[in-house]
Amino acid sequence: MGNPRVSVVITGFEARHYDELLDFLTLFYYGKFIRKLMYEETKVSYGDKVVELGVGNGRNAILLSDRVGDDGVVVGFDISPDMLKRAKEKTRKYGNIKILRHDIRKEFTPKFYNYFDVALISLAFHGFEPEDKERIFENVRNILKNGGRFFILDYNQIELAKAPRWFKILIERFECSLAEDFLNYDLLSAAKKFGFELTKKKTYFKNTVQYSEFTLKK
Repeated sequence: MGNPRVSVVITGFEARHYDELLDFLTLFYYGKFIRKLMYEETKVSYGDKVVELGVGNGRNAILLSDRVGDDGVVVGFDISPDMLKRAKEKTRKYGNIKILRHDIRKEFTPKFYNYFDVALISLAFHGFEPEDKERIFENVRNILKNGGRFFILDYNQIELAKAPRWFKILIERFECSLAEDFLNYDLLSAAKKFGFELTKKKTYFKNTVQYSEFTLKK
């Protein structure tokens, strides 16, 4: 990686037990939240081809596999060997999930161009430098079909000074420096530059987390 500001590669114990740690730190609320989000908010249909950018331990992929059914597929990409190993273990029995190693800042192979109906990135987009975010938008544009949807779950654009105390502590003491930068990031303009139109946005946890749905117009 070579950049101490970027924190998207998780390794070791944290990678192997990422879902369990996230549940524990949120008093087991996060698992319920993400399940509700995957089932009730995301527009995923039977037969869809879905890509998750940063598949982690595979929790979202498993939830989405039920949505796409036997005629669809969920392809999860990650760069962390430890994350990939755990994701493959957890998703082994799901025939419609594929876990692959790829740096999402780099171009995808042509076989994936115009292939996916839906793309998803969850709690990872903030961890990239601005120029890398642009590369990700461009890469997603290439692999999505025209009219495809790009879902981004991440921190909301808010003024940190007015945020809840617990959120300030999270950003200032536990997150990478890029997380605070992301609070001022013009997500809508960046997405629009690559042909993505905001079609839905909801906020959670006292306006600190956003779920945005973008539709691609090529």
